[in-house]
Amino acid sequence: MRILVVEDDAEAATAMVRGLTEAGHEPTHAVDGAFGLLEAQKGGYDVYVVDRMMPRLDGIGMVETLRKDGDQTPVLFLVKPYAFSELIARVEALSRRRETGSVATMLKVGDLEMNLISRSVHRAGQEIDLQPREFQLLEFLMRHAGQSVTRTMLLEKVWEYHFDPQTNVIDVHISRLRAKIDKGFDHAMLQTVRGAGYRLEPPSFAARPSG
Repeated sequence: MRILVVEDDAEAATAMVRGLTEAGHEPTHAVDGAFGLLEAQKGGYDVYVVDRMMPRLDGIGMVETLRKDGDQTPVLFLVKPYAFSELIARVEALSRRRETGSVATMLKVGDLEMNLISRSVHRAGQEIDLQPREFQLLEFLMRHAGQSVTRTMLLEKVWEYHFDPQTNVIDVHISRLRAKIDKGFDHAMLQTVRGAGYRLEPPSFAARPSG
């Protein structure tokens, strides 16, 4: 798989390129967003791995320019620190999604919108500032809108725990997320499903009991 790595930290880029090569991929390194844009425009890449904060042109600006030009190549924005095994897994997952034509750049549930490129969230046009883990949690809930999701599902898919570590991390993050996306709005979208988990519901489901 051909992977464009856009990273201005030379040490981090060297390690990433070496690891991707050892994993059987063909990485190319661009030192910042401007060079990354030029390289991406040559075409032929399966995935872009992009740092968000870079000189001259940041990662978001680079990707937005490519999207305006019709380039729908999957993008993985780097969130540091990261585990290399997780990076490989996410890169390969993005490639598989592209092959099945299921890459989405926007998620929308009722008046709640998530832009996966700019990593921004708005409700009724109002911007909501989320921490990286809160963003991941909301993305999973939005992808399963209207469905009950269990604590085990959230631990495995958002925290990547394949066991229950007996932690209240989910409760803490759900509480913070609820305060950010529901406070000040008529309809509370993030519902607790008694004995099951949680469910994200648009206003049109308001009459349905949350359990």
